[in-house]
Amino acid sequence: MKFEDLQVWKRSSRLCADIYKAFGQCRDFGFKDQITRSALSIASNIAEGYERDMDKDRVKFLSYAKASCAELRTQAYIGIEIGYISAGQGKRWIEETREISRMLYALMRTIRTA
Repeated sequence: MKFEDLQVWKRSSRLCADIYKAFGQCRDFGFKDQITRSALSIASNIAEGYERDMDKDRVKFLSYAKASCAELRTQAYIGIEIGYISAGQGKRWIEETREISRMLYALMRTIRTA
């Protein structure tokens, strides 16, 4: 299977694009850089893991992607608190990172038991 076929990669790529669009005009370059990098890291680590030859390496990179979901979720909470992200948008992103994390966990479990 190609990484492009994975629903978790498709969803994380869409989330990343949404975040880049939302912060395109943000002048707080520190926050903008951090939140866009963590979003980009999710889809990128899924892709990198799926191009690895060994299952152990795949799981390691999927774990990195899952950790980036937690990082992005934290930044969304902070962004809401400081007024950079609307409560509604932030809650959608938070829920999407939770769902992506669940999908990654299930995928890692499947690879480990194969």
